[in-house]
This record gives sequence, structure tokens and C-alpha cells, in this order.
Amino acid sequence: MSKTPREGERFPELSFLTEEGRRVSTGDLLGQTTVLYFYPKDQTPGCTREACAFRDRMEDYGRAGIKVYGVSLDPPESHRRFRERNRLNFPLLTDEEGRAARELGILSEKGYARRVTFLLDAGGTVIRVYPEVSPETHADEVLAAASSAGPSAG
Repeated sequence: MSKTPREGERFPELSFLTEEGRRVSTGDLLGQTTVLYFYPKDQTPGCTREACAFRDRMEDYGRAGIKVYGVSLDPPESHRRFRERNRLNFPLLTDEEGRAARELGILSEKGYARRVTFLLDAGGTVIRVYPEVSPETHADEVLAAASSAGPSAG
């Protein structure tokens, strides 16, 4: 059974699909502080609230030099519709067949990613793991933690 990476551990090398169907790895996403937030499903109420909360704070994330990526098992076309409908201003990645969620120990019995967020420093080390989040306040919570991590975070 896979285990969820803890604070201070290196985040594993995983692969995702972009909305354009291009394959990217976690290594491709690094180089600055990065938020990878996993969520269950596009267009559901909680996931929409969480995505919109990140959207509304993206200017602050940008000023802090932090990249944000949403990740679910939904296919790229679903992500495109979700981004367009909610005017999301950050990328969504597809976790094909739940491989990453399984590797991270966050795949639910129902076959979707649990709502878990990983805050990574520029080198790919886990700064913080959020195993339980409130969709409404999570973006603020992560931004505060990333900002307080200071320059060593990326």
C-alpha cells in the first residue's frame, strides 16, 4: 500500500496529462513553490467552491511566486469545460486512471482522489500536507503557509 508523503520528504515523480493532452511530470512543475491540490470531481459544488477560491487569490499567489495546479481523475476535456465555466486562471491536470492518487495513498474506495493538497518547495520537497480541507477557506490557508515559508520555499 502506498503512503502519503510527509512534510520534509521528497514528493514522488508522477505523471499527469495537461488539458491539451500533453504529458507532464511533477519534475516539470518544479522550480518555484508549487501547490498541487487534488480534488474529487469537476463541476461538483465543493470542488467548484475550492477552485473558485484559488482563482480569486491567483493574483496573490502570483505575487508570492507560487504556482497552483488542480488535479483530479477527470479527463482533459472535462477540465477545459470546468476551467471555462468558472473562469479558472490556473492549470488543471488529469491523473489518468488514478495512478498518482494511488501512489500518494489518496485514492478513495469510490475511485476518485480525496481532497488533499501538497505544498512543495522549489526542489520538490513537501513543505506541508493538507489531508482535510475546507473548500471555502483552503486557498487562503495554503497562501498564508506558503508565504510564511519564506524564500527557502522557492
